[in-house]
Amino acid sequence: MGQERTVVRERAEAVLRRLAGAQARLREDQWRAIEALVVDRRRVLCVQRTGWGKSAVYFVATALLRDRDGQGTGAGPTGPTVIVSPLLALMRNQVDAAARAGIRARTINSANLDEWDAITAEIHAGTVDVLLISPERLNNPDFRDAVLPKLAATTGLLVVDEAHCVSDWGHDFRPDYRRLRTFLGNLPERTPVLATTATANARVTRDVAEQLGTEPIAAAGPRPDVLVLRGSLDRESLRLGVLDLPSPAHRLGWLADHLDRLPGSGIVYTLTVASATETAEFLRSRGWAVAAYTGQAEDADRRAAEQDLLDNKIKALVATSALGMGFDKPDLGFVVHLGAPPSPIAYYQQVGRAGRAVEHAEVLLLPGAEDAAIWRYFASLAFPPEEQVRAVLAALHTDRPLSTQALEPLVDLRRARLELMLKVLDVDGAVRRVRGGWLATGEPWTYDEARLRRVAAARTAEQQAMVEYAATTGCRMRYLRECLDDAEAVDCGRCDRCAEPLFPPEVSAAALTAAQTFLGRPGVQVAPKKLWPTGLESVGVPLKGRIAPTEQALPGRAVGRLSDLGWGGRLRGLVGPDAPDGPVPDDVAAAVVEVLKAWAHGDDPWPDRPAGVVAVGSRTRPALVGSLAERIAAVGRLPLLGQVIPTGSVAADGPRGNSAQRVRALHGTLTVPDRLAEAVADLDGPVLLVDDLVDSGWTMTMAARELRRAGATGVLPLALAVAA
Repeated sequence: MGQERTVVRERAEAVLRRLAGAQARLREDQWRAIEALVVDRRRVLCVQRTGWGKSAVYFVATALLRDRDGQGTGAGPTGPTVIVSPLLALMRNQVDAAARAGIRARTINSANLDEWDAITAEIHAGTVDVLLISPERLNNPDFRDAVLPKLAATTGLLVVDEAHCVSDWGHDFRPDYRRLRTFLGNLPERTPVLATTATANARVTRDVAEQLGTEPIAAAGPRPDVLVLRGSLDRESLRLGVLDLPSPAHRLGWLADHLDRLPGSGIVYTLTVASATETAEFLRSRGWAVAAYTGQAEDADRRAAEQDLLDNKIKALVATSALGMGFDKPDLGFVVHLGAPPSPIAYYQQVGRAGRAVEHAEVLLLPGAEDAAIWRYFASLAFPPEEQVRAVLAALHTDRPLSTQALEPLVDLRRARLELMLKVLDVDGAVRRVRGGWLATGEPWTYDEARLRRVAAARTAEQQAMVEYAATTGCRMRYLRECLDDAEAVDCGRCDRCAEPLFPPEVSAAALTAAQTFLGRPGVQVAPKKLWPTGLESVGVPLKGRIAPTEQALPGRAVGRLSDLGWGGRLRGLVGPDAPDGPVPDDVAAAVVEVLKAWAHGDDPWPDRPAGVVAVGSRTRPALVGSLAERIAAVGRLPLLGQVIPTGSVAADGPRGNSAQRVRALHGTLTVPDRLAEAVADLDGPVLLVDDLVDSGWTMTMAARELRRAGATGVLPLALAVAA
């Protein structure tokens, strides 16, 4: 047996040299993983730092297992390796890496539907060595029912990449990963399985190992049926630092001043899409070649931006966490965060993109006072309360499937939370995705409130740990490693606490003034709604299809978004959930006037000057909305015509649910008094409709509809803020 293992190692080293170059040698833990997979056919969990070479393990193991001569493995060739990967970008990198090792890799994803049949035929013909799929693909009805059973029966090696996503204790839990339990259960006996991640603390490691295990065990200790290889998480090339700057303008100005001191090209992370867009626009205005990268961008635009960074055509990608996993640029020289991620584990993962093949890389955190509010918003998207879950299950107990859109009028959950909940219920066996939507299975299901509370508490603790990271007087790398339960954590000797800070906090007057001017520009567009939500007729609301052009609002304007770097903080203080009511402040009123001027004379002006002002009646901020309407009417020398009155049990400014629920709640509750109806019908021009906040957008839409039906020739929405 020892001779066999020696032969396998020699062949593994040869494959590695094809993959990574003539000087490459296997690390000892890389060999232990390959040996366990190829010779012992075991299940392995690798928790190793970014750049350690986790992908080399599964590509080398694949080459050995697929060896059609069976040399050194004690068996003939196995079926293809299946790699479950979270992002298309990661898949693209892995397909390229596989080719360097002489391995034929294909991918099945939503972007290549027309290739599915051909790829499936290649798999059955044995010509595909590696198949990459997303976790979401595991529950696509066509793939799950037609492809997955045969694939599981012939899989030679299953690889779960970014395996921390399996655990809801992790920072990036994705429910679709839990469907791997079904895949694991259908694998032939002794099929090797490899799970890899760079970001898992001890709790997440135990959870992932538990789900990989082949036997139930009662003890909380290590699983004998899963080999866990956990290495040091130190990154010797990274130099960590924190700069505490007083405002978003200071942070943007500092970046514009010092970007040239950061080595090579890199990533500037932001917490929101709006921040990424603003930051990229400002840096371009200061002469820097940068591109924005967010989950809302088109796939082709994201791929082009990735390639520009890989080719060093730009200094930086300004990105949200959409770039967190799956981007591989070994010579990435820096990572800067404008705003702190909500956990040290997420932060470690993102900064791990840098310094993989360079001697030194700079990592800087520029935290903001608004970070905590952004964390709270994303935390609000967590798993819903039990009564809402039970309502969904009750709605699905029918003889026909319901789509997500059809469910929305029946349950008061936003689309993202509803989809997340359905995925979790599917994994738990309570619902099943089929063609046309979802069905309840009738299987008993328990709401695990205790676990959800523990996960929420863990999230809160992680947020506090991120605050403490920024303030720590000790070694920053040691702090991060200890947060990931790295037993080998020691002071790094490189960070701004262990050594002298490398970057000063000063911002030039010119850059600061430019940033303040840029962020101080008021004005964002408010796009009008043109379609009613699906399924309203099922809850007694007789609206469907397109909103009649004679009942639509025109494009509108607002001072800014609540997530804006510039106006966001000021506006949150006026329209946030805990904001007191009061007259509109002078500086905000002045910004509204600037918005109106730009709207009248800018590149995309209103079609006609408004002829009168109408307010949306508010039960929570009547002084703010009322005074705003009065100020606008006075400055514009326009008649203040009155208010659209909220009636019934639901206020027009009530809490936001999903679009269908919002329309259902608002329908029939907004009234145009007779005197107001007469006034707007007599106007020779559109109405300016004033409110404090556009959240879902349906209050403005429904109020505009009532005014149009009362005779208004047009309605121009104007608000202080847009929620997103």
